Amino acid sequence: MKLKNQALVFIAAAAVCRLPLLAQQDFTDVQIKTIPVAGKVYMLEGSGGNIGVSVGSGGVLIVDDQYAPLSEKIAEALAKLGDRKPKFILNTHWHGDHTGGNEAFGKSGTIIAHTNVRKRLSTKQELFGRTVGPQPNDALPVITFDDSLAIHFNDEEIRAVHFPNSHTDGDIVIYFPESNVIHMGDLFFNGTFPFVDLDHGGSVQGLIRSVEVVLGMLSGSAEPAGPLGKITHQARLIPGHGPLADANDLKVYHQMLTETTQLVRDARKAGRSLDEIKAAGVQDKWAAWGNGFILTSAWLETIYNDLSR
Repeated sequence: MKLKNQALVFIAAAAVCRLPLLAQQDFTDVQIKTIPVAGKVYMLEGSGGNIGVSVGSGGVLIVDDQYAPLSEKIAEALAKLGDRKPKFILNTHWHGDHTGGNEAFGKSGTIIAHTNVRKRLSTKQELFGRTVGPQPNDALPVITFDDSLAIHFNDEEIRAVHFPNSHTDGDIVIYFPESNVIHMGDLFFNGTFPFVDLDHGGSVQGLIRSVEVVLGMLSGSAEPAGPLGKITHQARLIPGHGPLADANDLKVYHQMLTETTQLVRDARKAGRSLDEIKAAGVQDKWAAWGNGFILTSAWLETIYNDLSR
């Protein structure tokens, strides 16, 4: 009975959040789409988190690597750009739709991530009612950092900066200054409600603060320049999920975060229960955002639980 109940809980969680069930997912028909972004940077779309790619005389560097079964398709797409074996692999956080290809690419490349990402990948974790990891040695970051790091590659000082307690406890944002491109990882779901992993150091309030920091740098109002350095408003943004974006798209995302959070905050102060808040839903202009990975009810519950903490 206990196992049956656990299975039902997992199935319910997957239905609410539209969690891709890797064991059952068929990647046969997934196509890797290559999108030029700016300068030396490209974006690869497939299944899972968007991949950032730096291509130049030094070789190839990638940001995230989606699911493990897609590694060969990703390698083929990289080969068309320059080299199927990236020299560096940056992980924006530990979730499997961004790190599944680590084992394949880590055999020949150097994986870099925040300290907490290695901790998560090297130990068992519980996510959506199932146990994941620990990952094999080839899939683990071999270079880790706590605050920031610079990689001098392809004539750019590629900057990686930790944004604590946002989507998880190990999120980093990567800036390609010469190309003027920012990879936001899962700090940015473009056009859909985000998944905030409260069980692994994530926080809706922390996510809002992190997005505000990036927006401040994009607007030129951040003094000093901010952790990523000086950024122009024309920078292109690679979101963790969703189409290629710009500063205006991030502003809309921030507006959604703040307005839906205030909606739940006001409802809690008025004494409404979580079920009542879910039944009421969100403002009409944000309703379509619930058609993605995270349904409206799941997003409202995430905000509610975060505020309750």
